[in-house]
Amino acid sequence: MKIILLKDVEKLGKKYEVKEVAAGFARNYLIPQGLAKIADEKTLKWAKIKLEEGIKKAEEELEEIGKLASRIDGLEVETKVKIGDKGQLFEKITAQKVSKTLKEMGYNIDKSQIEMSPIEELGEFPVKIKFDHNLEVEIKVIVAEEK
Repeated sequence: MKIILLKDVEKLGKKYEVKEVAAGFARNYLIPQGLAKIADEKTLKWAKIKLEEGIKKAEEELEEIGKLASRIDGLEVETKVKIGDKGQLFEKITAQKVSKTLKEMGYNIDKSQIEMSPIEELGEFPVKIKFDHNLEVEIKVIVAEEK
């Protein structure tokens, strides 16, 4: 039985793909769960349009993310912290703090996109930022003493 997937289904296919499956699997699982529709002439045209829209949207999104990634790549982010008598930091520099600093600089980067271990000393540290579409950039976080 030919079906059109309405959502991504693990080990079967992606949204709006046309697949051939067993009739029982389609009628008893995929269709009742809202995961698929029976493929007829009308739904095939609809799926083709939706698939093209999805591809166009993904291309636009990739272009936008690419522009942001190229602006951020190699950026130096300075964070000032209080230092104790023996040179220890009063606070760790975490992904949340780096995200906040980037937002203050005008870059909307979520802490979940930042890949780093907490920084516990002064210095310069490379930090990776991951974007959708497998794009990745590296910035430099500079931890300096607050005076």
